[in-house]
Amino acid sequence: VQLAESGGGLVQAGGSLRLSCPTSGRKSRTHTKTWFRRAPGKERELVAAISRTGGSTTYAYSVKGRFTITRENAKNTVYLHMNSLLPADTAVYYCAAGSTEGGSRSDSRLYEYWGQGTQVTVSS
Repeated sequence: VQLAESGGGLVQAGGSLRLSCPTSGRKSRTHTKTWFRRAPGKERELVAAISRTGGSTTYAYSVKGRFTITRENAKNTVYLHMNSLLPADTAVYYCAAGSTEGGSRSDSRLYEYWGQGTQVTVSS
């Protein structure tokens, strides 16, 4: 299973970006898909997660109402739609896949597969 994020870049505060994460491997279709981020000097944190069917989502409090996670299982791709971006959203964003049943989606140890990350920079 391989994940490859794209869509990051430099944007002004208030702008929008869409991150994409196509995944290879049939096994990943059954996984929870999650976006994490790591800002300079901070711990990695969950941004948004989506269940296998897309019927259940989880968001960090700081992005609720601004970010939306979606997935297209036919394309084996997960997206993160980011609106009203803030300088505080500046970070490297990582896509992850794994089985989180019985655990917390925010627990990065539950994710078997990770992408290389894509930089998002929001200027003020």
